[in-house]
Amino acid sequence: MKKSIILIIILFSAVCANAQELLSLEKCREMTLKNNTKVRNAQLSVEAAEQTKKEAFTKYFPNVSATGAGLIFNEPLMMQTVETGYPAPNDKAVVEMFKNGVIGGVMATQPVFAGGQIVNGNRLARAGVEANKLQKQMTDNEALLATERYFWQLVSLKEKMKTIAQVETMLHRVHSDVSVAVEAGLTNRNDRLRVELEQNRLAANRLTLENGIQVLKMAFGQHIGVAGNFDIQPPDFTNLASPLADTDYRMSLQNRPEYRLLEKSVDVAKLQVKMETAKNLPTVAIGAGYNYVNFDNGKPAEMEKNLGLAFVTVSVPVSGWWGGAHAIKKKKFELQAAENTRRENTELLLIQMRQLAAGLDEAYQQVLLAQKSIAVAEENVRISEDHYRAGISILSDLLDAQNLLQQSRDRYVEAATDYCVKQMEYRQAVGSGE
Repeated sequence: MKKSIILIIILFSAVCANAQELLSLEKCREMTLKNNTKVRNAQLSVEAAEQTKKEAFTKYFPNVSATGAGLIFNEPLMMQTVETGYPAPNDKAVVEMFKNGVIGGVMATQPVFAGGQIVNGNRLARAGVEANKLQKQMTDNEALLATERYFWQLVSLKEKMKTIAQVETMLHRVHSDVSVAVEAGLTNRNDRLRVELEQNRLAANRLTLENGIQVLKMAFGQHIGVAGNFDIQPPDFTNLASPLADTDYRMSLQNRPEYRLLEKSVDVAKLQVKMETAKNLPTVAIGAGYNYVNFDNGKPAEMEKNLGLAFVTVSVPVSGWWGGAHAIKKKKFELQAAENTRRENTELLLIQMRQLAAGLDEAYQQVLLAQKSIAVAEENVRISEDHYRAGISILSDLLDAQNLLQQSRDRYVEAATDYCVKQMEYRQAVGSGE
């Protein structure tokens, strides 16, 4: 029975392992743009801005309103005595007037001149859409950069696991050799204990890495919207390309959404000055309406009318200029502040691009140095192992050489993955790709 349970567990584990979805870096980027919560919310902001733009466009059309009312008074507004001549020639009757009635009407008003409020309001709405699209692009870039960091961190940990596996294989071989030597009386038990201590140290490092990988995969899966079991398919990064060529940074600014958003903020500030000025200009509108009036329906004094109406209105905000002049100056100050912010942040963006270029070049040099260190460390291990087998050196020298090789490989993985992340940062900074 126990054997059957163990077999089922093994088969279930194998099925789960095979069910893992392997994700390349490009696939992770696609899933980020599709599933990431911040990216999706940024798209909703764009769609909301589109609705605001459509709402502003409706201001060009007439404003149509309909009204209706029913009236009942407790006594008539007017009463009139009329001669009926019936049944006697001098007989009279009192006629009640305007005691109840129905009023209804439709009115359409078309603005002819509003000081530019409608035109500039539509321009502001369009600028809002463009600004939200730029914000969406910036959010996409931030999410994609986080994806690259998660991905390469995971690659780094998995590569370190490979290094530990290689060291474990070497230590297993050394442990076998030392055990034979101890049994033959050629060395003491301390050497075997030293090897076993190194094996325990590696086992502890492996456990730490495995836990780190699991936690990182959970965070990565939440970021890209993967709920199930998955693993990454790392690309070959043993031969990394050299840094990108020199770039005209001022030309690259035109491709940065951050810079375009700064430009857009100045445009919005200019439109707000125009909008504030327009509030203090006269407004002209034309309109037409239709009204239906019916009082005292079915009675002798019944009055039923169909009335048409056409009108022109001119509104001049005379007293509004008292506070309006100060409001306009306020908007002009805000425009100056937006221009100052654009100028300062433009310089900061240029500094950032130069810093990232220097950091990218430095990261590449670190990769080259780490490659040389691996070559030296591998040669050191080979010589130390030969000397140990020949009895020229002691076991601790071989173990120290192996530790140096492990450290060199780990440093290369860290340098290589850091370089890959910095490449992405630089490409985004110069606007040469997401």
